[in-house]
Amino acid sequence: MPEPAAPPGPVEGRVVLATNNAKKLDELRRIVAAAAPNVQVLALADVAPYPEPAETEQTFEGNALLKARACVAATGLPAVADDSGLAVDRLNGMPGVRSARWSGAAATDATNNALLLRQLFDLEGPEQRRSQFVCAIALVLPDGTEHVRLGLLPGHLRTTPAGENGFGYDPLFVADGQLRTTAELDAAGKDAISHRGQAIRALVPVLVEELRRTAGPAGEDRP
Repeated sequence: MPEPAAPPGPVEGRVVLATNNAKKLDELRRIVAAAAPNVQVLALADVAPYPEPAETEQTFEGNALLKARACVAATGLPAVADDSGLAVDRLNGMPGVRSARWSGAAATDATNNALLLRQLFDLEGPEQRRSQFVCAIALVLPDGTEHVRLGLLPGHLRTTPAGENGFGYDPLFVADGQLRTTAELDAAGKDAISHRGQAIRALVPVLVEELRRTAGPAGEDRP
């Protein structure tokens, strides 16, 4: 996927990444910083705390918008939120939006991966374990403007986990064209192909343009 062109001039602005997932926050901040270095990226810890909404929508896009809207309402700042997960062909697209909670209310990455392996125990070979990572990233502005971009990473699932990097289902997932799981890739290698990397790079030019549009005459965010 071609990289977006660099903005023609300095762009100053602030955006909040609406997540408390530390690993996801690191990944999103890293990608935004590489694509738009003049944008100040804030974490939820940098702004007033607020109750995060339950992810009640049935689509990745719906959940991403729900979280970004709540962040804008609480902070008054532009907000970016993502919802992402794993869609397994033989499970009719599940875990899908329930990926993070697949093994129950007390789910961890380890219990989710273990449950998924049990559900696929009788399927052998990459073609029977086809799946894809899906990411929807939403940008919501205080004036009500909304944008959503999608990223997809097709591949298959291993029968045993491998790798210590990444998070979620990364130790089981091998992207098309790769021989290693996404948990075996370094940060740069994963960012280059990941569903989240694709989505945020598609959103960055829109983010830059919106921050430019809404900036005050001195480059400050409008109230």
